[in-house]
Parts: sequence; C-alpha cells; structure tokens
Amino acid sequence: MKRIKILFQGDSITDAGRDKRNYHDLGLGYPKYAAEGIVAAYPETEFEFINFGISGNRTSQLFDRLYADGIAFQPDIISILIGINDIWHRYGGGKIATTDEQFKLNYRCILERIRKETNAKIVILAPFLLDKTPFEEMKEDIERVLSIVRELAEEYADVYVPLDEYFKEALKTQPEPFYYSGDGVHPNDNGRMFIGKHYAEAVKPLIEKF
Repeated sequence: MKRIKILFQGDSITDAGRDKRNYHDLGLGYPKYAAEGIVAAYPETEFEFINFGISGNRTSQLFDRLYADGIAFQPDIISILIGINDIWHRYGGGKIATTDEQFKLNYRCILERIRKETNAKIVILAPFLLDKTPFEEMKEDIERVLSIVRELAEEYADVYVPLDEYFKEALKTQPEPFYYSGDGVHPNDNGRMFIGKHYAEAVKPLIEKF
C-alpha cells in the first residue's frame, strides 16, 4: 500500500484548536476537512496527517521552529498558510512589526530550508482577508503580501492554492458577508470546509505522482 505523509504548517487558521500534545490531532480547521477529502478520494493509500500550526505565529516564528516542527518529520508533502499575523502586528500588539522585505526574506528562508533539507513537495496557500471586516486599514498590506507570496510560490511551490481568489469569487454568489468568517480572518466552519475542499482538490496531482 502506498504511504504518504502530509504536514500542515501555519498560524491559528491551521492550528484551529488542535491538541498540541498530539501532532496527529488536526483540530477543527481546514486540515481536518482536507484530510477527510483526501482519504475519501484515495481509499487505497495510507496517509499520515500531521498538524503543527500554532496560533499567532508569524513567518519569523515558523522559521525558528521549522526543523523540529517540519524538517525532522521528512514529510512527503508540506503545506504552509502564513502571513496574516505579520500584517496584524503592524497595527499594534506590542511587537516589532514585520516589514514587507523581512516577510519576503523570512518566507524565502523557510522555503529554501524545506527544499534543501527534505524531498517534500511544497504547497503554498495564499493568506486572505475577506471583505466586510473590521480591518479595513490592512487591505493595502494584504495585497502587497499576496504579491510576495505569489512570487515565492512561482519559484518554490509544487502547488499554489490562491485562497484569496477563491473566496473573492465565492462571495459573489454569497450575499451574507460573514458566511465564511465572522471577522474576515478566522474561518468559521463554512470557511474551514471551503478551504479543506480546495486543498484536497489541489493536492491530487501530487498524490497521484507518488
């Protein structure tokens, strides 16, 4: 039987209340729904799913723990959804802000280490900020950060999942602005299922190559 190890990395959107004593616990977020979709699509494959998302993390913190919470496990596929906290802390919180330049350097260093120290396929998920949020001042920042993420994805990713575009398109036919998220940042169950579905679909080409 084919065996594939998939590791999820990121911040609170990936963490989603997981039991940090058990890295196989996927929490209540999109990794749970992604795993369900993948298992259903490939019943003849044995999967190991690992979640190391940590709420509040920025790219600098992910880099610091990348070996212990990623490289050491030598996953077949590693996915990353990070960036919203790098922007958030520009608007308070008592922490040193991450500039666009530092964000790009941090993210590039993460991807370089994964490429050099593992054979993992890399999945990059775009950060997102939905409309009708209380964070209007962050809109310009997210657009610049998304441009950086897209650029890095072109260089490093085996699969890029443009969540910002998927949500934008979906909201055209969803009149309730908070259907996917109550605050525009943290997905509710509708948003988690939405991301999980797109993730499961996006990684199919990778799974089928193993």
